[in-house]
Amino acid sequence: MPLNDFQRELCKSSPFDFSALRALFVNCTLKPSPDLSHTQGLIDVSVAIMEANGVAVDQFRAVDHDLAPGVYPDMREHGADSDGWPALYERVQAADILVVATPIWLGEKSSVCTRLIERLYGNSSQLNEQGQYAYYGKVGGCLVTGNEDGVKHCSMNVLYSLQHLGYTIPPQADAGWIGEAGPGPSYLDPGSGGPENDFTQRNTTFMTWNVLHLGRMLKEAGGVPAHGNQRSKWDAGCRFDHPNPDYR
Repeated sequence: MPLNDFQRELCKSSPFDFSALRALFVNCTLKPSPDLSHTQGLIDVSVAIMEANGVAVDQFRAVDHDLAPGVYPDMREHGADSDGWPALYERVQAADILVVATPIWLGEKSSVCTRLIERLYGNSSQLNEQGQYAYYGKVGGCLVTGNEDGVKHCSMNVLYSLQHLGYTIPPQADAGWIGEAGPGPSYLDPGSGGPENDFTQRNTTFMTWNVLHLGRMLKEAGGVPAHGNQRSKWDAGCRFDHPNPDYR
């Protein structure tokens, strides 16, 4: 989906270098590829802004992959016949920015989105090179589409989950589009007004630039400072600003 003139001008006039960043978009639509996904339409706007700024963008539909239910890194070790999550987790870890995109169903994020977050949770206790939890130093964002109310509710749930797992959330880290309440056109349907909606375009633009800015800041700073938040040192008995009980 092409950007509007103002979005293109923001990309052209930017003095910032985001070329060292990698972003991953996970579309939690219920529709397998290649079916039309209205959520993908909103993703495409954000992706276009990032790619115009030299960001390496990866994306996938979670429903296209065999994500076994559970909260362990590899559910094959817990009775599942197969599990596509370990390979997808490598793509999650390769990204500095994760944007979770979901449709609204019955006022909630999709069941596919819930499963994605459960699988992210399964790896959250792993540690990075500094002894922090696995997602420290990474940035999270959220996109939501639907033709019923619930954008803010779904965003609240997704963004809380991501920060709880260790992602850093910038200001205005969510954007969405909903049509009129009840049956009606979805985002990409002819005449929906979705792609032209100024409020949605503005918030999608702000979300994208904010995750880029915070991602660049964390990347250049080497992540979140490793003091007072290292699981490895806590397990070893260190209490940071408090006396070590094992000290003699």
